[in-house]
Amino acid sequence: MRSSFFGLNVASNGLYTAQRGLDVINHNINNVNTPGYSRQMSVQTAAPAMSVHDGTGMIGTGSLSASVDRIHDEYLDFKYWSESDTFGEWDVKAIQLTDIEKTFNEPSDSGFNVVINNYFAAVQELSKDPSSLAARKLLIGEGVTLTKYFNSVAAHLEKLQSDLNYNIKLKVDEINSYGRQIQQLNKQIYAAEIDNNKANDLRDQRTYLVDKLSKLVNVQASEVAVGVLPNGQQEKHFLITINGKAFVDHYSLSQLKVEQREKKLNVDEDIENLYEVSWEDGNLLEVKGGELKGYIDMRDGNEGVDQGNGASPNYKGVPFYVKKLNEFVRKFALAMNEGITVQTDDLNGTIYSKTTSGHADGYGMKKPGGSTSPAGIRLFTMKGWSHKQNAVSEIYTSEFIGSANSVDDIGNLYNKLTAKNFSISGDLIHEESGEYNIAASSTSGLSEDGSNLLNLIEMRHDGHLFMEGNPEDYMKALISTLGIDTQQAMQISKTQIVIMGQIENRRSSVSGVSLNEEMSNMVKYQHAYTAAAKMISTLSEIYDTLVNRVGISGR
Repeated sequence: MRSSFFGLNVASNGLYTAQRGLDVINHNINNVNTPGYSRQMSVQTAAPAMSVHDGTGMIGTGSLSASVDRIHDEYLDFKYWSESDTFGEWDVKAIQLTDIEKTFNEPSDSGFNVVINNYFAAVQELSKDPSSLAARKLLIGEGVTLTKYFNSVAAHLEKLQSDLNYNIKLKVDEINSYGRQIQQLNKQIYAAEIDNNKANDLRDQRTYLVDKLSKLVNVQASEVAVGVLPNGQQEKHFLITINGKAFVDHYSLSQLKVEQREKKLNVDEDIENLYEVSWEDGNLLEVKGGELKGYIDMRDGNEGVDQGNGASPNYKGVPFYVKKLNEFVRKFALAMNEGITVQTDDLNGTIYSKTTSGHADGYGMKKPGGSTSPAGIRLFTMKGWSHKQNAVSEIYTSEFIGSANSVDDIGNLYNKLTAKNFSISGDLIHEESGEYNIAASSTSGLSEDGSNLLNLIEMRHDGHLFMEGNPEDYMKALISTLGIDTQQAMQISKTQIVIMGQIENRRSSVSGVSLNEEMSNMVKYQHAYTAAAKMISTLSEIYDTLVNRVGISGR
C-alpha cells in the first residue's frame, strides 16, 4: 500500500537522479584535459514498481541512479600496449643512430673523405720532391689529422656507449617505479570495489601508468579471475607480465635490477663496467621490446657475434661501428707500414698476404754524417708509443716485428691497434734534425727517390685492401650501412606513430570527454531537475490544500 505522500517520494527520486547526472557531468568537464581520463556516465534505471492494493496493476516509483560507469574499451588498451613497445624501441634507435651519423660527420669539409684525400695528397706531394722538409712536415701533419679523426670518432662512440649504459639504469629504475605505483593502485582498487563500488578514477590512473610502462618494456597486462568474493562477485587480480614472468601480480611486485658485468660481452669493443639487466631474484631477463631494448641493442649490438661471453644482440649498435673502425685502422696500418693485405672468409679465417713494399721496407733521406734512416720505421702505431721511449707496447719496435716468423705473425701483432689508440709514429721525427725518417725511397741512400711513396699511393686504389674495396670504399660502405639503418629506424618509428595515433583516436572517440556532448547532457539533466522540482512544488500545493483547507467552512 502506497504512502499518502507517495508522489513526493517519486519526485524526490527524480531530483536525486538528475543531481547525480549533473555531478558526473561536472566531473567529466573538469577532467577534459586530464591525461588518461575516461569519461563517466551516470546509469539511470526505473525504480522497482509497487503493486496496487486492489490488484489493478503496478505503479512506478520513479527513477534511480544505478551506477556511475567508466566508458572504456579494454581491447583498444591491449592494442595500444602491443604497439607502444615497438614504437619505444625504434624511436630510441632512430635517435641514437642519428647521433652516430653526426659523429662520423659525413659528408662535410672535415669528414673522412676530406681527411683521407688530404693525407694521400700529402704523400703525392712528397713523392715529387722527397728531399723537401716542408713536404715531409705536411705528410706528418696530415697523418696526425687522419689518426685524430679516428681517435675522435672512437672517443665519441665510447662516450655514447657510456650514456646508453646510464640510460639503461634509468629506464630500469623507471620501470620499477611504475610497478610500485601500479601495485599500490591495485590495493586501492581492490579495497574500493570489494563492496560492489567502481573505482573509475583509480582504474584510469592504472591504465595510464601501463600506457607509459608499455613504451619502456614489452609487457602484457590483464585482469585474471582467481576466485569468488563473499558477495558472489568474481575476485579479479591485475597481472602484468614481462616475457610470461609476473612483474606485478595484484599486491606482489618482482622488480628488475642492474648489475655490472664481470666480463665484457664484446671483448674488444665494450667499455668497462656495463650493466646487465635481470630480475631481482637473479633470473635472466630477455628484453624483447620497448625503450629498454632499444638502449640495450644500441649499447651491445654487434650483429649477434659471440666472443665467448654470450652472443651480442643481432643488431648494429655502437660495438659494431667500433669494430668496423678498428678493422679499418688495423688493415690500413698493415698496408701502409708493412705492405700486407688482409682477407677474411668463413672457411680459411684471416689470411695475410705480402703484396707490395710498405713504409717499413723503405729508406729515409740522408742524415748528417752520411748514414741513412734504418729500414723498419712505421708510419702508424699506437698512441703514445715511440721506438725510443718504448712507452706503450713493443709490438711495433723494429726488433719485435723483425723477430716474427711469418707474414701471419706480423699481421697478428696489429690486433692491439684500435681506432682509439691509432697514432702517427714518434719514430718519424729525428730528435736532432727534424722530420728525416719518412722512408720515401726503395733504395738506401737515394735522397731524391720517391718510389716507396708511390707504393703507398697505389694502395689507395687497391680494390683488394678491404673486402669492400679500397679505403674510401670501406668507409663509404660503413657510412651507407649506418644511413640505411637510421632510415629504417626512422621509418618504423614514424609508422608506429601513425598506428598508435589511430588507436589513440579510437580510444578518444570512446573514452574522451566531448564538451559539446557534456553541455547537451547538462541541459538535459537541468531540465529534468527543474521538472522534478516543479513536481514537488505542485504536489506540495496539493497536499497543502488537502491538509489545511479541505473541510474548513467559510465564515
